[in-house]
Amino acid sequence: MVGGLAGLLAVAQSAVAHGLQTLLFGFGESERLSALGEVPLLKLAWIPVGGLLLGVVTWAARRWRPGQRIDVVEANALYGGYLSMRDSIIVCFQTFLSNGFGASVGLEAAYAQAGGAVGSKLGQRLKLRRADLRTLVGAGAGAAIGAAFGAPLTGAFYAFEIVIGSYAPGMIAPVAAAALASVLVARGLGSAPYSIDLIVVQPLAAIDYLFYAGLGVLCAFMGIGLMRLVGLTDTWVRRANIPTWAGPGLGGLLLVPLAMASPQTLSSGHGALLADLATGVGLTALVTIFVLKATASIVSLGFGFRGGLFFASLFLGSLGGQIYARLIDLAGAPILLPPENAALVGMGALAVAVVGGPLTMSFLVLETTRDFGVAAATLAASLVASTIVRERFGYSFSTWRLHLRGETIRSARDVGWVRSLTAGRMMRTGVPTMAQSDTIAQLRRRFPLGSVKRIVLVDDSLRYAGIVPTAYAYAGHHSEDDRAEVLASNRDVTLAADMNIAEVMKTFDLTETEELAVVDNDRKVLGLLTEVFVARRYAEELETVQQGAFGKA
Repeated sequence: MVGGLAGLLAVAQSAVAHGLQTLLFGFGESERLSALGEVPLLKLAWIPVGGLLLGVVTWAARRWRPGQRIDVVEANALYGGYLSMRDSIIVCFQTFLSNGFGASVGLEAAYAQAGGAVGSKLGQRLKLRRADLRTLVGAGAGAAIGAAFGAPLTGAFYAFEIVIGSYAPGMIAPVAAAALASVLVARGLGSAPYSIDLIVVQPLAAIDYLFYAGLGVLCAFMGIGLMRLVGLTDTWVRRANIPTWAGPGLGGLLLVPLAMASPQTLSSGHGALLADLATGVGLTALVTIFVLKATASIVSLGFGFRGGLFFASLFLGSLGGQIYARLIDLAGAPILLPPENAALVGMGALAVAVVGGPLTMSFLVLETTRDFGVAAATLAASLVASTIVRERFGYSFSTWRLHLRGETIRSARDVGWVRSLTAGRMMRTGVPTMAQSDTIAQLRRRFPLGSVKRIVLVDDSLRYAGIVPTAYAYAGHHSEDDRAEVLASNRDVTLAADMNIAEVMKTFDLTETEELAVVDNDRKVLGLLTEVFVARRYAEELETVQQGAFGKA
């Protein structure tokens, strides 16, 4: 059901966005905006107009529903798969406006958001467990991508690698079923998928893999540069205090001269990718188009247009692969890399560097070409690119944008349970207390040996003043007339109620203590936590998550 609905929504969004482009820019239904030879300047004025409209919609949405819109990766990583349908509709509408008016973004983000939201909504209605809800969200998002490309394996592994963040036996059947259902629905509706129907020119030799690994290295650094430049542009726009409603409009004005130089900078670039490979563009033109398209994508995303870099990275990767093949030929290397093959490998490697998912992109190439040799070369280059990006940068584009907002997640793996398990939830309340000015003799009378393990001291204003293990009061190291505060430890180290379990464990490690008090902002005592109990709770929660992921809960 989720797969079928995801496929239906993907087809509908693609048709509406393409219809808007044909209406605004005046080209035929069978044509693509980025493949046009020229777009009149008057029609290019629609880009800033669309940007202004998007800015107003974004401003109104923030007034109506304040806060950030959560995407499928963030939902699965932090919120156990919970997505707001209203927020998802806003995200899809923003992406539709961005792509429909010609900005250099793809619709893939909207496809995944819609499919994931359908899965989340249905899972919430059925009151599914956390692990099952995350799986259903991943299945919906992956199914939408599969429908867009007419590639069920690509959709399934998009779900595993990018949206769910792991593989497990219990996930295979629902994700595969959703991906197959979405592709069948899209085909049944007569939708033309984002076909990248390229022909492998010649079989690969063993030495080819070495050169394609070099292309993977190049794609890794291109991907890192692209993501960093998007982040720098976004930061600059925010620091310039450009109003929310004006940002996309200003970005649209900057896109106009880029589109005048080459219409291939417009939209996602699907038509341009096929056109460049069919016409055999020269090296200078390839470099020019690469720079223009990369700049257009950076401007679009940095100035507030909504969308993804999925297809843009495929297009840029195909250009990068062709440039690489031409340079290898000019260098007089004892090998001939066909530009068509290099385009396919570069397409997958750069997409992995930006989006992630080595198997996802390798299966995309396999389902496109049905050639295992090029798919294997793509996998090799993708693994090289993925390794370098992980070691040198550490983020995919989706998690990088979350990092710019202050989040620390690096994948869709479920870490939300860590944040929800706070000191306030774990602490033991009703902790015995006494004034720090009382004597040790008074402490002994109130708390006989064996009655309690520890006492929390407070000052005259009932603020936390330290912890005293009961056994210390009977050790005989101090006079009975001494104040109880001489026995106190951890006077300056406390826990806040909103600290998550990872922060709590780190505090225990740094202080090398066995117990800590949980206090509020006024240092009033709320409860107590021991290191042994925290470690046990962490192990229990981790086991629960793993059992849920592997279908044993």
